[in-house]
Amino acid sequence: MLRITLRDGEKAIVNGAVLRAVGRTQIAVENMVSILRGREVMRPEEATTPARQLYFATMLAYIDPAGRDAHHDAVVQLLSLLIASLGTAEARELCIRFANDLAQGEYYKALAAARELIAMEDAAAADTATTQAA
Repeated sequence: MLRITLRDGEKAIVNGAVLRAVGRTQIAVENMVSILRGREVMRPEEATTPARQLYFATMLAYIDPAGRDAHHDAVVQLLSLLIASLGTAEARELCIRFANDLAQGEYYKALAAARELIAMEDAAAADTATTQAA
C-alpha cells in the first residue's frame, strides 16, 4: 500500500485523472496505478531542453497508456539525442539505466532517472555559460 499526503490545493494525477486536494488530504493507494504528484508533473512549456523533453515524453507514456506507443517513439528519439549531447560516461550510464527501467515498464523509476539527467544537463549548461563568460 502506498500512502500519499497532499497539501491543500496540491494536485496529483492518478491513471490520467487530475485530482486536487481540498484541505490536507491523505490517500491510500491499494493497487497498482500510475500516479504522479503535482511537483512531478511537467507542463509542455517546461520541456525546453532534450532532458526535459525526455522527461515530458516519458511522463506522457506513463499517464497515457492509450497513446503509449507514440510516446515511446518520441522517447527513443530524445534519448539518442540526449546521449549525443551530454557525452560523458556518467550520462551514458544514466541513460542506460533509464532505458532499462523503461523497457521493464518501470515508468516511475525512469522518470527519476530523467530528473537526474535534467540535473546533469543543467550542470553542463552552467559550466558552458561560466566558460563563455570567462
